[in-house]
Amino acid sequence: MTAPVFEEYEPACDCPCGGCAEQRRRLAQGLSLRAGGHPAAHGARRVLVLVTAAGVALGASGAGAGEADALGADGVVSAAEPDPTTPQGVSGPLYGPPSAGPSPNPSVGTLRQTSRADIINRAKLWVNAKVPYSMTKYWSDGYRQDCSGYVSMAWNLDGNEWTGSLSRFGTKIAREELQPGDILLFHNPSDPTKGSHVTLFGGWTDYTHTYYLAYEQTKPSTRAQSTPMAYWNNSASYVAYRYKGVVGGSGGSTPDVAVPVDTPKPAAFPGAKSFGPGADNAHVTRLGEMLVARGGARFYASGPGPRWGEADRRATEAFQRAQGWRGAEADGLPGPDTWRYLVNGLGK
Repeated sequence: MTAPVFEEYEPACDCPCGGCAEQRRRLAQGLSLRAGGHPAAHGARRVLVLVTAAGVALGASGAGAGEADALGADGVVSAAEPDPTTPQGVSGPLYGPPSAGPSPNPSVGTLRQTSRADIINRAKLWVNAKVPYSMTKYWSDGYRQDCSGYVSMAWNLDGNEWTGSLSRFGTKIAREELQPGDILLFHNPSDPTKGSHVTLFGGWTDYTHTYYLAYEQTKPSTRAQSTPMAYWNNSASYVAYRYKGVVGGSGGSTPDVAVPVDTPKPAAFPGAKSFGPGADNAHVTRLGEMLVARGGARFYASGPGPRWGEADRRATEAFQRAQGWRGAEADGLPGPDTWRYLVNGLGK
């Protein structure tokens, strides 16, 4: 008598037959093989749950979906992916192996000044390059490819710091004071390799300030993702910090100066003639970059660039209205007040 041949199969998601229905039930329960479960249950159960969640998300509509679409146009991941594993190295030099232990007193006597736009632009370099996560490897710029090395790079620090030392380079602030370029830091002193993590704040993604754009280095690679405040897990333990060397403006960084830095450098308004229909100059590019750093990326399908366009007008108007301005003060054309707020990181 010929022995019957049994073939393993993946159940169809919409097949009503008893066999597929039973397999779907077992996959969802994740039963062991001894209990009659499917051999691929451990992996397939997660896949089934993720596929189901994705179907619900894709079928949703409304404001949230619109926000996700806008973020996607800027290369931002909109899918939630909680609890990344982020082991990290310790304080160490650029291009070098981690030191034997955390630096007890990192040097913060002088820090490089940098603007908020510079910080975000540096962060985007790794997002665009999809830098792989690693606690032992170093990217071409010399920074370690883990979460604290990523922030060290974005803040343009002299070396690779870790979650236990990054706070020395910042000033603690309230979460409601967060602005692009600040960080949210969780350091677990009892077990630094368990749960410790740091993200870079890129701006609020909803008007309730319950979600923000988090730039972070996590497996498999650098990402920018809409994230619940302050993180998917250990949320209450995250502390907000502002880099001590941050100054106003979106231009290049200046030479090293002593810290703390308390007063932003003034920046002159280039004049109303630099903006509006027909304008094509570097000031338009700078305006767009500052608006993107303050959460205006959804208005730009590409760019920003030097030629004035409808995206520049809409982003400027949105920023003006966020400050509570109306009428001529929110006409989508930057004036001295709009420019001053953007350059110095003021307002909402």
